[in-house]
Amino acid sequence: MSEQPDDRSRRRVLAPVERISEVLFGLIMVLTITGSLSVAEAGREDVRTMLIGALGCNLAWGLIDAVMYLMGCLSDQADRIRTVLAARNAATPEQAHRAIARAVPPLVAAVLQTAELERVRLHLRAIAEPPQRPRLEARDWWGALGVFLLVFVATFPVVVPFVLAHDVARALRVSNAIAIGMLFLTGYAFGRATRYHAMGTGLAMVALGCVLVALTKALGG
Repeated sequence: MSEQPDDRSRRRVLAPVERISEVLFGLIMVLTITGSLSVAEAGREDVRTMLIGALGCNLAWGLIDAVMYLMGCLSDQADRIRTVLAARNAATPEQAHRAIARAVPPLVAAVLQTAELERVRLHLRAIAEPPQRPRLEARDWWGALGVFLLVFVATFPVVVPFVLAHDVARALRVSNAIAIGMLFLTGYAFGRATRYHAMGTGLAMVALGCVLVALTKALGG
């Protein structure tokens, strides 16, 4: 459905679930790298290589995720334009109603009455002509920047212990503790945002992190 400029400006650039998801992605990526460090054999050069790898990996992943976010914005706009044009150019009101119903969640579409669909159709016919093709707006670029920063910045709390501590074993323990704590907090926040067992989701994210560390070690990390 088409959005009015006022509505788009009032919406957050990134929804809470999107922000939490990006932090989780960044944490899981960096945890797989720090977990591959062998405490028994690692020296300062190995730690330096790991740090570069962790920062570089999340830098690349942040850029990729930001591009995917922009592609999603274009896709969403294309869907809205398609819906508006389908409703405006429909041969009959009934065809327009079907196009509008397809653009809303099925649960909402199931309860919309003909009079409500007709009101939407008339509104879509009265608004300005939609653009011929989707285009990125300032808020989309800000959203992409937010995605990149969330993925990349999530790296730093986990790698800081390796910068501050000279004892690799101690740094790894502190790093893992920070990562597990962050995984739990972001998982808990994700559970609350989605209303899906916040405590259980937090513990599930911790379990996922531990499994990833175990797998990297078992595979020779």
